[in-house]
Amino acid sequence: MKLRLCLCLAAISLALATVPAETARRPRYGGVLRLEIGALVNPPYPALPATTPKQAAAKEQIDALIYDSRNREGGSGPFQVAEWEPGKHATLSANEKAPGGRPYVDSIQIQMGRSPREMLLDLELSKADLAEIPVEQARQAADRSVRVSMSQPDELLALVFPPGRAATEDARVREALAQSIDRDSVVNFILQKTSEAAGGLLPQWSSGTAFLFPTAADSARAKELWAQIAASPKLVLGYDSGDPLEQSVAERIVVNARESGISLAAQAIPPAPAAGAAATPATATATPPAAFDARLIRLSMTSPLPRPALTSLLTTLGGMTTIDASPLPDPATPEDIYNRQRAVVSSFRVVPLVWLPHVYGLSQRVRNWKAPGPGETWPLADVWLDGPPDAASEKEKP
Repeated sequence: MKLRLCLCLAAISLALATVPAETARRPRYGGVLRLEIGALVNPPYPALPATTPKQAAAKEQIDALIYDSRNREGGSGPFQVAEWEPGKHATLSANEKAPGGRPYVDSIQIQMGRSPREMLLDLELSKADLAEIPVEQARQAADRSVRVSMSQPDELLALVFPPGRAATEDARVREALAQSIDRDSVVNFILQKTSEAAGGLLPQWSSGTAFLFPTAADSARAKELWAQIAASPKLVLGYDSGDPLEQSVAERIVVNARESGISLAAQAIPPAPAAGAAATPATATATPPAAFDARLIRLSMTSPLPRPALTSLLTTLGGMTTIDASPLPDPATPEDIYNRQRAVVSSFRVVPLVWLPHVYGLSQRVRNWKAPGPGETWPLADVWLDGPPDAASEKEKP
């Protein structure tokens, strides 16, 4: 009996000893949070449109720090713009009269236009406190002792077939290419097992039915379908020229397709010129999007709930393809949600490939950070800094 009691007390002591010390620390005010992003974000005023999806996503996150979500027109958010040098950096200072209370940090210094390599190096050397890391570099960052935070897989990388392309109007062509794709090789080798293969339009953690959609390649079926096509077309797969992950996945898809006898070439899609920008020789001769038989796209979930998330995805995909994008019933049953996904996937107009998480690198002094979920923004108003808040900044002063 005494032995059991001693063992229980020892187990309790060990459990208490393993609780991270930071859970007992109280939040502190002060310090400068150093944020690095890859996009070049326009200032909130005058309002200028974003020219790329990455710029739009970064601008949305920063706007959420400046504006009060409860009163976007005239409300004030947790931070105010103190300085903004377009394309280079910005400084946001804490708003003492923010509706939700004053943020913990005094200010946020935002460095723009940083490459993934630069951000990873700055995190490693403690020159940055927060930066978004490309998902394919998450393992590399962890191996370099960078503190890594990952969201649920909530961004879908998919293949879409735009309408009006003679080569892909035959459903057998679309299905053959879809069946040839080895998603597991993309997940295991390109993404280093940080993502999940996708067969449906919603991840398993949201819908609970993703496992019902097969994700395995079927090369035999792909060869069988391709052999049925009399005049085998030569297909072109487009990908974002500024997205290394899309390029790697496109090249892998080309290899898979050729193994099944399908003639496929990958080609970069150059960025669209900014509104009002003069045409350059490069943009003037660039292949227009309509020249691609298929293309890779990224789609972020806007809600963790299945119905609104699927509704948003269908709306976006409806503008790119010929799928049924009509509203789902409200309320929608799990069967309604499953059947709509099944109808889209069975058309092979949209081929889900992988679900990607959002990956963030953090310095050791960042506390109370939680990777935002679908529809959420960076919780920087709740983040506080441990240790001497301005230690890094003081070293840089002359």
